[in-house]
Amino acid sequence: MTVRQSIVFNGDLGSGKSTVSVEIAKRLGLRRVSVGDLYRQMAQERQMTALQLNLHAELDQAVDGYVDQLQQNIAASGESLVMDSRLAWHFFTDALKVHMITDPTEAARRVLARPSGPAESYASLEEAKAKLRERSESERSRFIVRYGVDKARLRNYDLICDSTRATPAQVIAHIIDAYEGRLGADVLRDAPPLLLLDPARVYPTEEIGALRGLGDGGFVGAVAGDEALEPLTIGFTGEYFFVVDGHRRLSAALRNGFPMVPARLVAEVDEPVVGGMSAVEYFAAQVRPGTVYGWEAAHDIELPLPEHCLRAGDSVLAGDPAPGA
Repeated sequence: MTVRQSIVFNGDLGSGKSTVSVEIAKRLGLRRVSVGDLYRQMAQERQMTALQLNLHAELDQAVDGYVDQLQQNIAASGESLVMDSRLAWHFFTDALKVHMITDPTEAARRVLARPSGPAESYASLEEAKAKLRERSESERSRFIVRYGVDKARLRNYDLICDSTRATPAQVIAHIIDAYEGRLGADVLRDAPPLLLLDPARVYPTEEIGALRGLGDGGFVGAVAGDEALEPLTIGFTGEYFFVVDGHRRLSAALRNGFPMVPARLVAEVDEPVVGGMSAVEYFAAQVRPGTVYGWEAAHDIELPLPEHCLRAGDSVLAGDPAPGA
């Protein structure tokens, strides 16, 4: 794989984009530009919070227009750099487009822990979680209306990196390996994005009793690191990641304590998985309360029950046991 000119970062608020992009720029000797810093400065100058500026930008196109022109000029210059921006992937062509994600509660915890400024401060974990979600949805709606692009669509990117349990050093090493062609080169070349997911946030789609070889100690012990695993085949509902193929490899990653596992995306949201079933339909049909409870018990993890499993009487009607039964 040919090394690309730039690396552009987009992703969840609190996912670690700033920390990771700063260090990657240092290691690669590239200039770093942060649009988030620019927006925070603009908010301070207008005596607004970051959320208020986002809502204001929905009505005043001049806010985005200035920043958009800046990004277009940088992209056209041909300079190799690291760009931290929620829309740079739309303007840059010859770049590794990295989308960082994390668990919403973990993101809120990180944001609360860092020094706050007049443009961004929260009184509690729940307030931070709610405001971050509102701010992200404001941006998403604005980008769809103004540019006709959806920042939540994974196929906009080359690399999806879940930082929920991974350290910044682990995230940085994986991104640089992908940038320099040592990690997932075939997926990045033929069928991006390459997914680096937290295995503890991926849902099974088969009952634990029907899966053979999950406890194979030889296989688990033989996996030296997450990069040694063949990529899982994954679907995405727009909210949840789930296994289509690779339960044994996912189990090995969990038993080895890996914070990330490589995967390729087979379908997202309304794209078909098998038999004409969309990712959303397949997930609802395959993931039942018992599927989740059995996987949790086998791997000592907790997976929130998806909304379709929480509907009134669902677990009773499905004949699924309650946790601990």
